[in-house]
Amino acid sequence: MVGDLLLEWFPVKLPIEEIEDAFAEAYRDTNRVILSAPTGSGKSTQIPQILLNEEMLRNGELIVLQPRRIAARALARRVAFELGEKLGDRVGYQIRNESVVSRNTVIRFVTEGILLRRFINDPELSGVSGIVFDEFHERSLHADMALARALRLQKSSRQNLRIVVMSATLDSKALETYMDPCRKVVSGGRVYPVDISYTKEKAGGSKLPVWELAAKRVSESIMDTDRGHALVFMPGAYEIGRTIKALGQRLSASEFKLLPLHSELGPREQDVALDESDRRKIIVSTNVAETSLTINDVRLVVDSGQARVARYDSVRGLNTLWIEKISHAAASQRSGRAGRTGPGKCIRLWSERDHSQRPEFDEPEIQRMDLSESLLTLLATGIEGLDTFEWFEPPSDQRISEARELLAMLGAIDAEGRLTSTGRRMAEFPLHPRYSAMMLAADRYDCVEDAALAAAIAQAQGIFLRKADKEISRKRDAVIGDCPGSDMVAQIHAWKEAKANRYNLSFCRELGIHGRAAKQAEQVASQILNCAKYADIASHQPTEVPESSIMKSILSGFPDRVCRRLDRGTLRCEMTGQLRGSLARESKARDASLLVACEITEIGHQRGEVTVVFGMCSEIQEEWLKELYPNEFESETETIFDEKKKRVIKKIFTRYRDLDIECKEDLDVSDELAAVELAKLVESGKAKLDKWNADVESYLSKIELISSCFPEYEIEPLDDEARAMLIEQCCLGARSLRDLKKQDVMLVLKSWFGRETDELTQSQTPDRLRLENGRTARMRYSEEGAILSAKVQELYDLADTPSICEGRHKPRVEILAPNMRPVQITDSLPDFWETSYLNIKKELKGRYPKHEWR
Repeated sequence: MVGDLLLEWFPVKLPIEEIEDAFAEAYRDTNRVILSAPTGSGKSTQIPQILLNEEMLRNGELIVLQPRRIAARALARRVAFELGEKLGDRVGYQIRNESVVSRNTVIRFVTEGILLRRFINDPELSGVSGIVFDEFHERSLHADMALARALRLQKSSRQNLRIVVMSATLDSKALETYMDPCRKVVSGGRVYPVDISYTKEKAGGSKLPVWELAAKRVSESIMDTDRGHALVFMPGAYEIGRTIKALGQRLSASEFKLLPLHSELGPREQDVALDESDRRKIIVSTNVAETSLTINDVRLVVDSGQARVARYDSVRGLNTLWIEKISHAAASQRSGRAGRTGPGKCIRLWSERDHSQRPEFDEPEIQRMDLSESLLTLLATGIEGLDTFEWFEPPSDQRISEARELLAMLGAIDAEGRLTSTGRRMAEFPLHPRYSAMMLAADRYDCVEDAALAAAIAQAQGIFLRKADKEISRKRDAVIGDCPGSDMVAQIHAWKEAKANRYNLSFCRELGIHGRAAKQAEQVASQILNCAKYADIASHQPTEVPESSIMKSILSGFPDRVCRRLDRGTLRCEMTGQLRGSLARESKARDASLLVACEITEIGHQRGEVTVVFGMCSEIQEEWLKELYPNEFESETETIFDEKKKRVIKKIFTRYRDLDIECKEDLDVSDELAAVELAKLVESGKAKLDKWNADVESYLSKIELISSCFPEYEIEPLDDEARAMLIEQCCLGARSLRDLKKQDVMLVLKSWFGRETDELTQSQTPDRLRLENGRTARMRYSEEGAILSAKVQELYDLADTPSICEGRHKPRVEILAPNMRPVQITDSLPDFWETSYLNIKKELKGRYPKHEWR
C-alpha cells in the first residue's frame, strides 16, 4: 500500500466519469473550461487523473489549487494511491512549509497562496501547462487573485496555458462572462440522496448551547442505524472540544471513536479522522471537511449552521474572526457529505424559517479581508497598476484604500501606488507586510534570525499554552530568564529552551510551552530565512544581540500600533488611532509606559460588552520612535484650567501621530491665555468674578438706556459676544480662582466704554433724581429698564411723570407705602392720580394716620 493515509473507497462509478470525454474534449480544444459538479461527484481526484490518462500533461505540470492545506495534502495522497504510485513521484503537493514533489511530478496540489508566490519568481509560469482552480465557489481571496493573474498571463503571452475552474455551487453565469470565451461542462448529481431535516430548538439560544444540542441530535440519530460514520460541523476548535466532551457523556467509547478535525491539528491527528477505523467514527470538524475532503462512509451529518469568518476591522486594522451563519451554498456542501457512499441524513440545527432568511452564497473574502499582503504580492508579480487589473469581483474602494495606506506607511509603495525597491524586498517573504517590514529592519539591527523566529511564532499565534496556570508561568519565567518588557522576546527565549531540550513534550508541558508549535516555528523560521537571501538579507546574526534590536525591528512593522499607558494603577492603554483597551494581564510589558502591540483582540462578555485587549506587546522608548519616525512627531502647547491646582497651567504635549506620549506642565502662562481659560469658567458658571455685582449690572443697564436714547453717540450695547470679550478682559492678569476675587470689574467696564460714554452715563442716568417738587427719588437700572422709586407723599405736587436723559426717557414709577414697600408700579403718574390713588389712600391712611394724605 502506498502512503500511510487511506481515504475512502469510492463507489465503482462516480458521476464525474460520465462527462470524462466531454471534459477532455473541452480541455483539448479551448484554453478555458468551467466544470460545474456537485459535491460527491469525484471531481477533485478524478479530473487530474483524466488529464494524465489522456496524455494532456506532456507539455508541463498541472497545478491544482486547493483552499486548504489539509485538502491539498489529502487529495495528493489519494490520487497517488489510486494511481498506485508513491506520493511525491508523478503526484505531489506543496503547501506552506511543506513540499513533497520531485522532478517527475506532473500533478502538483498546492494551496492558493503558493501559486501567487510562484508568479513572483516566475511570471510566465514556465513548465506549467495547466491550472485547476478547485472549489472556486469558496471565493477565497487568493483564488480570486490567482485566477485574475492567470487570465492576464494567458491573454498576454501564454495562450497555451489551460485554465480550469471547478465548483460545486457558484453563480456560473457571472463566471462564464468573466472567462469568456470558455467552455462549460456540467456533471450530474450526488451519488446518493440525503434526507434533510431542520430543528425547532435554537442552537446557541436560551435552551441549549450549540454543542449540547449537536450531541443530543447525534446520540438520538446514530443509534437508528448500525452502520456509517457521523460528521458534525462546528464553527471552531473551542466548540469542537465542547461537542466531543458532550458526546463522551452520552455515547460509549467502545462503540464510537470521537475525533476532532480542524486546521490547528497536526497532520497525524488529521489523518486519524480521515483513516479507516474498526469502530464507527463521530468526527467533529470545522468547515475544513465541507469540501474536497472525503471521509469514508459518512451517513449522518449534524450541522450547527455556523462558521468562523474572517473580516477586516478597519478601526483596529486587523482581520477578526466572527461566528456567523453559513449560506445556502455552504449548507448544501455540508449536507452532501452524508450522501457520498450511501443514502444519508443531515440534521440542521436551525429552523426552516431561519434557513429561508440566509444568503444564497457566502460573501467573498475579497470583500471582507485585509488586502495589504495580497496587493503587495500582486504588484510583485508584475502588475504595474491596480486600477486596470481585471478582478472577477472588484474589492471595495475602501478595502483598496486601507491596504494602500498600510503599504505606503511601510514604504512598500510610492505616492502613485507603484512598488518600491523596499516593497519588492518585502514581497520576497510569504508574510504579512508588517512582518516583512520587520525582517528588513532586522537586517539593519543584526537580528535577522530572531526576527524570523518572531514572525514564525506570530504565525503560530504564540507557543505558550493558553491555559497554563500561574505556577507553570512562574516556572517558565525562572527558566527563560529576564525578558525586558517584551512578550515576543519571552517567546523567543522559551523557544530556545524548548529546542535545547529537543522539544521534549514533558519538558515543554511543564513550562507551558506548546512543543509541536515550537518545533513548527523552527521550520517556518527556516523557510523565512531562506527567503531572506532573495531580499538581499544575510541570514545570520551575531552571537550576542541586544534585546532592543528585535524590539526596534518589531516597531518597524507596527509603527501605527504604539500604545501609551493611561495610568499606573490599571492596565488601561491608548493606541494611535484613538483606540483604547487594556494590556493583557500576563504581558511582560505590564511595567512599560510606552509599548507596541502586535496583536489586538476583542473579548465579548455576557452583557454584550466588548473589551479590547492589546497582546504580544514590547516596551519601546521614545528615542526609538524619534530615530525611526522623526517626521511623525509634533509638539503642541495647550492652556487649561487645572481642577486640582485651581489655576490655569500650560501643558506641553509631545505627540507621535495622534498619540500624546509625553506631557509636561508649566505654570508660566501669558495673561491673555490665562484670561481665556478663566473666562470660560466664568461663562459656564463654574467660577465667578466676585466684583461683578449689582453695581456692574446696573451700569450695564444704564449703557443700554443711553444707547437707545442717544443714537447720535453710536454707543454699542453689550451683546453676547461683547459680553464674553468683556469677561475675558476682566480676567486679564488673573491665574487662579483666588485671583478672580480681586479683579476690579467696574474699572474694566468703564475702560471698555470709554470716558466720554461714562461721563454721559453719569450725567444722564443719575442714581438719585431731583423732582420738580424739590424732593429727590432713588433710581435703579436693570434689565426691566429705569425705575424711579419713591413714597406716595414724595410724589405729591407732581402732575407729570419725571424724565431723564434730557427728557428723552420717562422711567417707570415704583410707588411705595410709608413702610417703603411697593404698592404699585406705573408708567404714568397722571393716570395713577386719576385712577388708583384714592383706593390706595383709603387702604393705607388707616394704617399710617400720622403721615400726610391729600
